[in-house]
Amino acid sequence: MYFLGLGLILLALKSLGIGVVANWPWWLVLLPFVLAVLWWTWADWSGHTKKKTMERENRRRDERIERNRVAMGISKKGGKR
Repeated sequence: MYFLGLGLILLALKSLGIGVVANWPWWLVLLPFVLAVLWWTWADWSGHTKKKTMERENRRRDERIERNRVAMGISKKGGKR
């Protein structure tokens, strides 16, 4: 996502002719978009994306379970408080 944001900023600077970016070659301005595509391809291929999604879902589940335990007055170990 950072590559995409950087690419958009560089593209805007190049298009508007602002700063030193206006003098950069187009391939250098568009490079962050290529890097973003490579990152997303690697993340999907390696399972990084799925792993992060599973971690987030597990964390949400654990938080929900803990909220329910607290609401019922049950401690984490299963006994009454």
